[in-house]
Formats: sequence, structure tokens, C-alpha cells
Amino acid sequence: GRDTVIWPQTHLIGTCVVGEDCVLGPNTRLTNVRVGDRCSVDETVGIDVVLENDITCGPRAYLRPGTHVLDGAHIGTHVEIKKSTIGKGSKVPHLSYIGDTTMGAGVNIGAGSITCNYDGVNKHPTTIGDDTFIGSDTMMVAPVNIGSHAVTGAGGTITQDVPDGALAVERTEQRIIEGYSERKRARK
Repeated sequence: GRDTVIWPQTHLIGTCVVGEDCVLGPNTRLTNVRVGDRCSVDETVGIDVVLENDITCGPRAYLRPGTHVLDGAHIGTHVEIKKSTIGKGSKVPHLSYIGDTTMGAGVNIGAGSITCNYDGVNKHPTTIGDDTFIGSDTMMVAPVNIGSHAVTGAGGTITQDVPDGALAVERTEQRIIEGYSERKRARK
């Protein structure tokens, strides 16, 4: 499209369609990808992906087949997405894996969060409703549904459905063992 900039080391492979006023790269490889208007795709690998309008992606994002990112969403650094829909205005800012997921609009995924979609035999889906906040380092063990306007506490392992508007907190009790380092050094 008009006014699109393609920076060095950017490769468009197969059937790619890129809209207007986009910035691709540097260091981006897109294979069979459709990119809408006003998108920024920086240091990203994308294969069989659809990026709608006003998307920011990267650096160092990996978008695997079946990924569909809706208008205004943000995919950040060191994020991998596979066979998932990322809702309008939703954010997966950094250090996360989202697989086999349907995500609503306005969702925020905290750093280090993972949809645990594979049980060793089968893949399972995760659903996240609109305007939900996923706390950092949340493991969502699929199959699981997290409702709209819900919140998960940081560091949780979510194994049960979370109703709309609920807070899901899962943590074991923290233990403090005083003098541990000193005793360990003394044994050496």
C-alpha cells in the first residue's frame, strides 16, 4: 500500500498483502501474511497470519499459523502466538505464549503468561472474555474459560473456569526459612 516502508532484511514470501502507511522491519520475515493499514511489524516472523489495522508487533515476535490479530491490538517483544485470535485493542506486551486461544477485546496479558494448551496428547482451547486483566506469570491450563471483566492474580495457575467479573487467585503459602544460606555454606 501507499506510504508503506519496508526496512532492510525484511522478506515477504509467498502471498503477502500489505496495506497503507505501514512500517515493516527491519529483520522481519512474513510468509502468506495479510497486513492491514497503519501497522508496525518490527523484527517479527509471521506465517499464515492476518493482522488487521493499527497493529503494533515486535520486536522479536513469532506469529504462527492461524493467528488473527484484530484492530488496534499490540503484540510485544518475545511473544509467540499460535492459532489464536487476539481481540480488538488487546495487548500481549512481552514474554508470553498464547496458543489455541480466543481472546476478547481490551484484554491485557501480563508478562510471562502462558496458555498451557497441550497435555502431551491433545491441544485444548482457552477463551478469555472482553476487558479481562491477566496478571503477570499466569499459567492458564486449558481447557479453561476466563470471563469478561475478570482478573487473575500474578503468579497463578488457573485450572478452573473464571466467571465474569471475578478475581482468580491461586498461590501456595510462602515459607521463610531463616538462616538457610548460612547452613548451606557450612555444609560445604
